[in-house]
Amino acid sequence: QVQLVESGGGLVQAGGSLRLSCAASGSIIRFNAMAWFRQAPGKQRELVARITRGFMTNTADSVKGRFTISKDNAKNTVYLQMNSLKPEDTAVYYCAATTSLSYDYWGQGTQVTVSA
Repeated sequence: QVQLVESGGGLVQAGGSLRLSCAASGSIIRFNAMAWFRQAPGKQRELVARITRGFMTNTADSVKGRFTISKDNAKNTVYLQMNSLKPEDTAVYYCAATTSLSYDYWGQGTQVTVSA
């Protein structure tokens, strides 16, 4: 059974930084891709950033230039470095992984709150 455990969320002032981590149980090389999603209250879940097995990355336009996704295969961990945070980045952030066309595995989420 795959487990994804997020950490690193918290409360930060606008303009600040946080780094989220997602630790997987077992090797992450088996995943075609891993990603970070977020969901704010009353809004749909949205894809924030994605990294493939081959280290190709994509980020949402809303966070481009501020957020960076990376991974360490040796540590079975994916990261999301978030800089220049804005109040509109406030959301629960979820880590997800896929071995197919859809994201099959999800973490429990970590809250990120950005104060103005």
